[in-house]
Amino acid sequence: MPRIMIKGGVWRNTEDEILKAAVMKYGKNQWSRIASLLHRKSAKQCKARWYEWLDPSIKKTEWSREEEEKLLHLAKLMPTQWRTIAPIIGRTAAQCLEHYEFLLDKAAQRDNEEETADDPRKLKPGEIDPNPETKPARPDPIDMDEDELEMLSEARARLANTQGKKAKRKAREKQLEEARRLAALQKRRELRAAGIEIQKKRKKKRGVDYNAEIPFEKKPAPGFYDTSEENYQSLDADFRRLRQQDLDGELRSEREGRERKKDKQHMKRKKESDLPSAILQTSGVSEFTKKRSKLVLPAPQISDTELEEVVKVGQASEIARQTAEESGITNSASSTLLSEYNVTNNSIALRTPKTPAAQDRILQEAQNLMALTNVDTPLKGGLNTPLHESDFSGVTPQKQVVQTPNTVLSTPFRTPSQGSESLTPRGGLTPKPALGTTPGRTPLRDKLNINPEEGMADYSDPSYAKQMERESREHLRLGLMALPAPKNDFEIVLPENAEKELEEHEVDETFVEDAADIEARKQALREAERAKELKRMHKAVQKNLPRPSEVNETILRPLNVEPPLTDLQKSEELIKKEMITMLHFDLLHHPFGEQFTGKKGKGPGFGSNNAEHMAYLEQNPYEKFSKEDLKKAQDLLAQEMEVVKQGMGHGELSSEAYNQVWEECYSQVLYLPGQSRYTRANLASKKDRIESLEKRLEINRGHMTTEAKRAAKMEKKLKILLGGYQSRAMGLIKQLNDLWDQIEQAHLELRTFEELKKHEDAAIPRRLEVRFQNPGAEVRHRHLMEKMFFQCVSSEPHSLSWYQVFNVLLKSYFWLLPDSTAFYFGIKDSVIHILEAGTNLAVCSLTLGVFYFLVWFIL
Repeated sequence: MPRIMIKGGVWRNTEDEILKAAVMKYGKNQWSRIASLLHRKSAKQCKARWYEWLDPSIKKTEWSREEEEKLLHLAKLMPTQWRTIAPIIGRTAAQCLEHYEFLLDKAAQRDNEEETADDPRKLKPGEIDPNPETKPARPDPIDMDEDELEMLSEARARLANTQGKKAKRKAREKQLEEARRLAALQKRRELRAAGIEIQKKRKKKRGVDYNAEIPFEKKPAPGFYDTSEENYQSLDADFRRLRQQDLDGELRSEREGRERKKDKQHMKRKKESDLPSAILQTSGVSEFTKKRSKLVLPAPQISDTELEEVVKVGQASEIARQTAEESGITNSASSTLLSEYNVTNNSIALRTPKTPAAQDRILQEAQNLMALTNVDTPLKGGLNTPLHESDFSGVTPQKQVVQTPNTVLSTPFRTPSQGSESLTPRGGLTPKPALGTTPGRTPLRDKLNINPEEGMADYSDPSYAKQMERESREHLRLGLMALPAPKNDFEIVLPENAEKELEEHEVDETFVEDAADIEARKQALREAERAKELKRMHKAVQKNLPRPSEVNETILRPLNVEPPLTDLQKSEELIKKEMITMLHFDLLHHPFGEQFTGKKGKGPGFGSNNAEHMAYLEQNPYEKFSKEDLKKAQDLLAQEMEVVKQGMGHGELSSEAYNQVWEECYSQVLYLPGQSRYTRANLASKKDRIESLEKRLEINRGHMTTEAKRAAKMEKKLKILLGGYQSRAMGLIKQLNDLWDQIEQAHLELRTFEELKKHEDAAIPRRLEVRFQNPGAEVRHRHLMEKMFFQCVSSEPHSLSWYQVFNVLLKSYFWLLPDSTAFYFGIKDSVIHILEAGTNLAVCSLTLGVFYFLVWFIL
């Protein structure tokens, strides 16, 4: 049988390379010729492979968030139209469909609260990929078969032949033309050397010489002339616009009717939304105006008295400054403290900063497209077409938002130094404007050195620059004078882990550690740090025990009470205070996970406010103790516990006794939902107990509902996951029951046949003995039966009685029975007696049937 090969399957690297080379030679229209190079692929598959994977314009990078949003939006607008959506996004249709299904599966997994690492669209072992054109090429095997090697050699030979018959002929004619040109040139040179000048004849071109004249030129007439004939006259007249209603335009009555209809609809909507104003409008009264509300302004931050005090202080400082200047005192302290702050420096006004220079991205992309359109064939080789660099991450280029720099936000601390570039120009960088211009911002004056920044200096004022230089020198001199005296005694102390560090540096630098080992070591360090941090936490946090959502601070007793507290009570109050501080610290830094899952409201599940915890910790700071202090405290507690045990005379407390005491104490605590607090059960009224039990029942019902929903969701998942297994198990159980019934039936039959065999084994010797004792009885009995049969046949049928017929049958059957058995003879005698007693047909028939059954059962 000949071998049948179906075209298709996974693409290999060799096939991809042959396809790319064939596209470079034959173009993107001759797919049948391209497919002839690939024996295992058809023309349709080659075209799909190029347009789905090998085309250089296909974008194979990861999907950005903008592309995913655009994909979902377009899929909603144009469902299943992937060929239309693909060019808008800049991907292929297969990529759009595959990523859309991936997003849907991801959303479904998030809704089902399951995180699976396996991709549901991944092919299972044994499945065939329906779209192999969109997958990466499989690497070539080391040992190719003969068909692949033959295909590769044939493709190499066909692609290497870049010149066909016509191309070779053209090249040969071109070479002959070049040879003729060189020969004529050599001839003219030799004649010129011999003194013979030959005028070179120019070859007259047939047709129009486009270098010398303008084809079909029509020179305009000199002077003014009519140009109405140059207007374009449409050949195909649009007769639909020549109707009467189009020529007359919209009539006034139609326009008024449309406006009246709009007014009616507007009035109807107004009646539905604002009935009073609609009534006033229809009644002819002008629409009433709402009463203007009173303008409420905030209270002034500075009163008139404070403003007067500021003016007086400014006048006093100005008088002091003038007095110091007139006295001629040039002390640096006086000049620093008595600076001039009353005059606004208008010498430098800021211009509106220019927007930063930027290139037009749309123009750049247009130039790139033109360059790519005019690109030459890649068969010539050479460099790629130079393109402008651009950020083209989507279908359309990113928009560049041009913003004017904000000079309001350029505060003194935002103003950069002189060496850095800024959007806000400083003094010296903007030319001085004309008089009357509005200043751009408040001038920076910091004579008291409140804001020490280089960007605040206004070096355009000579007096200010000299003063700043003098102050900086004075400050530097005072700083140098404050330095301590030099000491030449040094002491070097090595750290404790210096040896370990030296050992670490001695590791061979040529050894490159694996990234997995580095990550494992970092993870171990993080785990160790986490364990160390966990040991420093409280025991409740370490064991992840539930913590109260609210802190009851009313358990503290007031200190100033009569009679005063004893030392034991004061110690108890200190313990309570420390416990409350620890609770606030844990609720602020280590909140329990279930405290933020419920809704906000009052009750035992309501989480405390972080502001309250922070306010309490500011008044009562949390103190962290060292390991040594905690160890000492544990030792003291252990010693005290031993003293208490010896004093009270009891041993170790068992877990059963501890649980019993805990249950008794817990049963005495009752939560009152109406008062949002806990109390003792014996102090609560019957109504409070009923409300508490109702609240507990409601909470338990909520937990039950939540768990029931969770169980139903899990049951649904398991039903989907294990439905096939359950049906298969039911089928196997049914088969097992059928096999068990067959085994029981076979076992019963086996026991029955074993009993029959046992009885037959016991009866066979007796039968043989009877046959061997009287061997001629059977022959005599057969002759007797034949004689009786011939008598019956020879006589008339109606003359025979039932007794005679049955007697013949009885004797013909009972010769087989052993005559020595009394049981069989008893049956024989009883049957014969019944037949002699009655001649009724029914009785004979019944007797004959019973006899046949007994004979069948015995034999």
